[in-house]
Amino acid sequence: MTQDPLRSVELVRLAKGRYEATNARGAKLVLGSGGEGVFSPVELLLTAIAGCSAADVDFITSKRAEPSRFTVRMTGHKIRDEAGNRLTDLTLTFDVEFPVGEAGDAAREALPRSVAQSHDRLCTVSRTVEVGTPIGVQITDPGE
Repeated sequence: MTQDPLRSVELVRLAKGRYEATNARGAKLVLGSGGEGVFSPVELLLTAIAGCSAADVDFITSKRAEPSRFTVRMTGHKIRDEAGNRLTDLTLTFDVEFPVGEAGDAAREALPRSVAQSHDRLCTVSRTVEVGTPIGVQITDPGE
């Protein structure tokens, strides 16, 4: 059985600068231009990178031991230059601790390799950013 490779979200305007995204499974997320109580699009990009790699690393390492601490931080500096608005100095930091013992030792040993695997080939989000995939833009015909 093959999986459909298409991934999509639909964004609907709720108010000026506030939107609701819905995925194909029906999950909803409110976002906006940085207002109170919502993530901005830039924060969602950082979250997507961190979440993708966190899941990769978690699935690999937790086969060996449950972490006692698992925190991932994603940072970047927003700049404006001749290339436009963008983020630079993107940094993903893992702060992970495993219990003492044989299982924890195995998980600690797997941690650097799993972080590298996520970065180098597994995480679709960070791979897409690093490869620099072009984004096509379309406007639907209002007569449709």
